[in-house]
Amino acid sequence: MPHSLLLQQLQSIAGQQFVLSDEKKSRPYRLGWRSGGGTALAVVLPQDLLSYYRVLKACVEYKAIIIMQAANTGLTEGSTPSGDDYDRPVVVINTLAMDQIVLLEQGQQVISFPGTTLFSLEKKLKPLGRAPHSVIGSSCLGASVVGGIANNSGGALIKRGPAYTELALFARINERGELLLVNHLGIELGNEPEEILQNLMAGKFATTNLKKGVALASDQEYQERVRGVNENSPSRFNADPRRLFEASGCAGKLAVFAVRLDTFAMAKQERVFYIGSNDPLVLGQLRRDILQHYRHLPEVGEYLHRDIFDISAKYGKDTFLSVKHLGTDRLPAMFTLKARIDGWLKDLPWLPGHLTDKVMQLIGRAFPQHLPKRMLQFRDKYEHHLILKMSDLGIAEAQAHLARFFQQHQGDYFECDATEGASALLHRFAAAGAAMRYQVMHQDSVGELLSLDIALRRNDIDWLETLPPDLNQIIDKKLYYGHFFCHVFHQDYILKKGVEAKKVKQYMLKLLNERAAKYPAEHNVGHLYEAEQSLREFYHQLDPTNSFNPGIGKTDRQQRNCSCQV
Repeated sequence: MPHSLLLQQLQSIAGQQFVLSDEKKSRPYRLGWRSGGGTALAVVLPQDLLSYYRVLKACVEYKAIIIMQAANTGLTEGSTPSGDDYDRPVVVINTLAMDQIVLLEQGQQVISFPGTTLFSLEKKLKPLGRAPHSVIGSSCLGASVVGGIANNSGGALIKRGPAYTELALFARINERGELLLVNHLGIELGNEPEEILQNLMAGKFATTNLKKGVALASDQEYQERVRGVNENSPSRFNADPRRLFEASGCAGKLAVFAVRLDTFAMAKQERVFYIGSNDPLVLGQLRRDILQHYRHLPEVGEYLHRDIFDISAKYGKDTFLSVKHLGTDRLPAMFTLKARIDGWLKDLPWLPGHLTDKVMQLIGRAFPQHLPKRMLQFRDKYEHHLILKMSDLGIAEAQAHLARFFQQHQGDYFECDATEGASALLHRFAAAGAAMRYQVMHQDSVGELLSLDIALRRNDIDWLETLPPDLNQIIDKKLYYGHFFCHVFHQDYILKKGVEAKKVKQYMLKLLNERAAKYPAEHNVGHLYEAEQSLREFYHQLDPTNSFNPGIGKTDRQQRNCSCQV
């Protein structure tokens, strides 16, 4: 009976059409993008901040579990229910409808509502010559701004570090089980919760000549940090205590209504250099030289091993062509449609699995070779590839240094024309989904896909992984790529048929612990990784009653009060 009363109240607040209790209708919100999922009493899609707050109040009144969700593009199952063994009813609140963007100080900062996507923010800022923390091509299509903040996401842009702010408007549940709205945006909006939200929605506040405080709206220390190549710690990783603050890193342990963020001036000129070598230590030395001696840091420095180059060329081809020919404007809608079609097809067991992926793969094969000739020549000649994008005064620095460097070290480089530069970066972007596509296309002959994202120490010289023979024997493909200058790597392993991924993962994590690596580096713990003690304590501080996203980081799922221990 309490469950039905809660459902009725949610429908009364949000509108019946925006409360999904039917299992088929709610399934896209209850299942993870790559894996995971569970049951829920309802999925609620509030259309404005006020109904969002009132939905939260109803959930707190009925002591329901609250799982916050935006684009649901996460890779570690952190934005959906996980299984069916919760001790209270579960309500998923999807925030995508609340996607307003407010420009502050002529676009030098923004206020982002909870459903705003990185794509829409990038589009809003472009006419002003500004850019957000992450841009399309260094993030998932459709990923939300607040989702990036909540997970301390990284990305490919070297100068900007992890997504971070100390300026946010959020709701939390205190030790007494009370819902509190906290305004730390640094902007006066009133005193009472509903007054604050109404003023924010209506834009009743100053957007220029704002009082400057000490709170950060981005990680302004990161450029200095990433240059510290002799330091015995990673440059960034999700659980780094220095970047856990309220909404930043909260992983759904708060209900975030808005965040205030810095934006960044776009470069006037950019140039891409394509670098190859057969010696990983050469690329390691190049990284150290650039970070220590260049006055102007690169914009991007992306690593690809030859194996992921090949997988991306074949199994990421349709993604590459879609971005190149359709443009980024249409892609979020296209991928949303694909997800919906995949959901419908699951109800038709007579159809082959992953039908849309197989159709897209077939379409991609029909097109001619899409990669430039010089990239393919470097693929044949070199095992290790580095895509280096420089801007403005940094271009001349790289031109002079690379010419000297490769007179003394094994390897070579070429300066890309516009087509080659765009192709190199698109090829790297397509790599992120290519391993999944390979596994789908060969699922009859290969086993599971195991994906890890790791942060090496800044002073790690021998950065390329060497696996013991017993592990090599049970792996079909090892695929290495990542954000080279930050020393953050994505490592995808496609296992041989019959190999149990969970056991392999534990072995892998043991090896990473021996290397003093940190994981996950930028996809957060979700339900796939165990949270470190400092991260558990942070979650407990934010959510003492364990009402938001319980079980995250393999913590307990039970309701608790403030006397409970972490």
